[in-house]
Formats: sequence, structure tokens, C-alpha cells
Amino acid sequence: MRDFLKNKKVVYIMLHVSLLFSSLSGVCSKMASGFTENVFSVSFLFWFGMVFVIMFGYAVIWQQILKRMPLTVAYANKPVGLIWGMIWGSLIFGERITWRMIAGAAVIFAGIYLVVTSDE
Repeated sequence: MRDFLKNKKVVYIMLHVSLLFSSLSGVCSKMASGFTENVFSVSFLFWFGMVFVIMFGYAVIWQQILKRMPLTVAYANKPVGLIWGMIWGSLIFGERITWRMIAGAAVIFAGIYLVVTSDE
């Protein structure tokens, strides 16, 4: 298992799965915001609790990633969460994705590519 986690591609996949996981906390936050009229309702407490569960899991995975890759490379990939946020917004909440949002995502990916490839 340790040799498997030393594989650079596996660590990058693990990083991006953790960022996808982290972006789901935004979804849970938005779901919880629909129940703010009664913050002691089961629905609000469930969605708000899910934010904590997701962020705890993300923190554990993030620490494991930082053991295996430089902080600068890992941190440069964090904006991918914004892109996942756009995707979740569209799929779950019916929000519209504009060309400006796509252009912004392209700039983010170009920046990530530059940082990641400069490490090699």
C-alpha cells in the first residue's frame, strides 16, 4: 500500500478526489441555508452536520497528501474546487454556467498546469 501511495499519479488523483469531496461541503451549506428559519430542525442539523463530516474527512486526506507532495503544488490545485462548485451549482441547483465562468475555469486550469509542470 505504501508503494502505491508513492506513485505520483495516484497522489494527484487522491488530491483531486479530496477537492471534489471538499466541494460537496458547499453543496451541504447551501442545502442547510434553506432551513435557516428553524436552526434546530432535523433537516438543518443534518446538512450543517454534513459540512463538518465532509471537512473532517477532507482535512485527514489533505494531511496525507501534504506528506507526499510539495505544499505549493497541492495548494495550486485547490481552485479546482471552484470548478466543482460550478458543476454542482448547475446539476443540483439549476444555476446557469456562463462563458465568463468557463473562461475563468480555463485560466485556473492553465495556472494549475504551469505550477504542476514546473515541479518536474
